[in-house]
Order: sequence, then C-alpha cells, then structure tokens
Amino acid sequence: MQKLDIGVLPVSNGQRIVGIVSDRDITIRAGRKGMDPERTAVREVMTQEVFTCPAASDALVACALMEEKQVRRLLVMETGEAPVGIVSLGDIALHLRREKAGSVLKRVSEPA
Repeated sequence: MQKLDIGVLPVSNGQRIVGIVSDRDITIRAGRKGMDPERTAVREVMTQEVFTCPAASDALVACALMEEKQVRRLLVMETGEAPVGIVSLGDIALHLRREKAGSVLKRVSEPA
C-alpha cells in the first residue's frame, strides 16, 4: 500500500473476493489488539463485508449505495464478477459537484 500510495486493497482467495483491507484496518484493528502489523495476517484485520457496484453504474447510484451502507469505498465489478477497480468518496468529490460529495460524507459518517 505504501509503495503504491493507496489506502485500500481487495483481498481474494483465488478468484473470489473475501474482503477488503485498508490502511485504517491495519493501524486501528491491529493496533487496538496489540498486534504487530508485520506479523499479522491480512485476514485477521480485513473487513469481510465488501460492497460492490457494477462498472457501468452511474456515479449517483454509487453515492446512494455508499450512503445506504455507510462506506467510503466500493469495489467496482465488471460482468462476471471480476473486480476492475475501487471508487471512493474522494474520487466522487473530484469528479462530481462538491456538495454531493459533502452530502454523501455526512450520511456515511452518521452513526449506524
């Protein structure tokens, strides 16, 4: 992650996506449990519930899903369930009206 300057990676078991791990997962979950990040398996700190959207989805559909699920990132899937990317709230803020991104962030950040 540091080498690629990214904050999140999908986790797979063969061709099947089994989770997603963020830099926050590593620092918060591993740190809270006193785990050494260099010796902790990704499966121990990853988020197992992964939310996805089809690659052809409208950005506003992705926003609605982020709001509903209270997440800041979605795994983007191509036909046949192959991951092709990740869309983040930051991506949306850069490409859509800033007030829409602010609205999504507000809803994502609300307590569940």
